[in-house]
Amino acid sequence: MTIDHDRAEAAPSKGGRAGARVSGGRQAWLITGFLTLLLVINYVDKIVTNIAGPDIIADLGLTKSEFGVVQSSFFWLYAVGGILGGWLMARIRPTRLLFGVVVVWAFSLLPLAWPVGFATLVGCRILLGLAEGPTTALTMHIAHTWFPPEKRALPSSVLIAGTSIGPVIGAPTLTWIVTAYDWHTAFAVLAVVGFVVAVLWLLVGREGPESPVKAHGAATTSIELPERAPLLKVFGTGTMIGLTTLILSAYAAVAVKVTWLKLYLQDGLGYTSQAAGNLVALPYLGSAIALVSVGFVSAALTRRGVSSRLARGVLGASLVLGSGLAMLAFAPLEAGAPHMALLILSACLNSAGLGIVFAAISDVAPPGQRGIVLAIVSAVFSLGGVITPLVLGRVVDAAATPADGYTTSFVIVAVTMVIGAIVALLTVNPERDARKLAALRTEPTA
Repeated sequence: MTIDHDRAEAAPSKGGRAGARVSGGRQAWLITGFLTLLLVINYVDKIVTNIAGPDIIADLGLTKSEFGVVQSSFFWLYAVGGILGGWLMARIRPTRLLFGVVVVWAFSLLPLAWPVGFATLVGCRILLGLAEGPTTALTMHIAHTWFPPEKRALPSSVLIAGTSIGPVIGAPTLTWIVTAYDWHTAFAVLAVVGFVVAVLWLLVGREGPESPVKAHGAATTSIELPERAPLLKVFGTGTMIGLTTLILSAYAAVAVKVTWLKLYLQDGLGYTSQAAGNLVALPYLGSAIALVSVGFVSAALTRRGVSSRLARGVLGASLVLGSGLAMLAFAPLEAGAPHMALLILSACLNSAGLGIVFAAISDVAPPGQRGIVLAIVSAVFSLGGVITPLVLGRVVDAAATPADGYTTSFVIVAVTMVIGAIVALLTVNPERDARKLAALRTEPTA
C-alpha cells in the first residue's frame, strides 16, 4: 500500500485544519505565486515564435501561410494533452504531473537551439503544445486546493495574470536576445529556464487542504454538489455550454495575440522590429493589471452575497463582449495612439473576463472531477488556437496588402467574441445548474 504524501499532509486534523496548511493563508499564496511563475514561463514559450517570427520566416524562407502552420501546430495536440492530463490527474499526484509536463516543455525547446528545418520546427512546436495542454487545468486545480470555493476568483485571476506577465517580461527580453544573438539562442535560454523551474517545483510543490476529496458545494451557494456526476450531464448544463463557448471565442483573440501580434505591428502597421517587440508587451501589461483588478471586484461581489451568475458569469461575458467591440473599433485604424489604446483595451477586457470565468467553472464542476472538467474546457478552447493562426495566415496572404488582411482577420475574431459573449449571457447560471447536479446525488454516476 502506498501513501500519497501530498494528500495525506493535506488531510484535516481533528481540529478541522490541515495541520499547518490553512486555506487562503500565506502558504496558499506562496504556492499560487509559484504556479503563476510557471504560467509566466509557459506563455513566454508560447510567444517565442511570435517574437522571432520575422527572423524565422527569413531564415527558413517561409510564406505567411507556412508560418501560420508553424503557429497553429502548437495547438494541434494541445487538446489531446489537456484531456490526457485530466485523465492522469486522477492517477498521478497533480504536483508530480506538473513537474513532468514542465520537463517535457524544456526538452521540446532544446532542438531549436541549433539550425533546423521547417519539419523539425513544426514537430517541436507540436510536442510543446502537447506538454503545455494540461498546464492551465493543473495550475488551477492545484491552486484551488489551497482556497475554499468562495475565495477562488482572485487566485484564478492571479494565475491567468501570469499568462500576461509572461509576455510583458518575455517580449522585450526575447526581442533583445534575437536582435543581439539569433532566434536559436532564445530557444536555448528558454530550455534552461524550463529545467530550472521544473526542479524548483519538484522541491516546493504541494496540494492544499481543499483537495477534491474534501471539497463540497458550489462557490457562491449553499448547494452541495455531488462528488462525481456523469460528464455529459455536467457539460450539458447551460452554464458549461455558455462558459465553454465564451472561453473558446475569447481564446481566439488570445491566439492572435500570442502568435501574430508582433508580425501584425511590424508587417501590417509598419513598426520597426524593436518597436514592435516592445509594443507587444503593452497589451499584456494592461491585461495583468486588469486581471487582478477584476479578480478583486468579483471576490468583493461574492462577499457581498451577489450571485455567481452576476459576479462571474455576467461580469465575465460582459468583459469579453466589450473586448470584441473594442477590437471591431481598432481593426480598420492605422498605426497611432488611438489604435494602440483600443488594442490594449481589447486585450485587457478579454483577459480579465477569462480570469473570472475559470472560477465560475468550479461552481458547477463536481469536486472529484474538477481536474478533468478544467482539462476538457482547456482542450476545447485550444481549438481557437488551432484555427485562428491558420485562417489569419491565409487571409493575409490572399489580401491585397498585409494591412487589409490583418483588418479582415481581426473583424472575424471580434464578431466571434461578440457571439460567444451573447451566448454566455443567455445561458450561464451556476446556481440553477448546481441545483440540477445536486439532484443527481442519489443517482448512479458514469
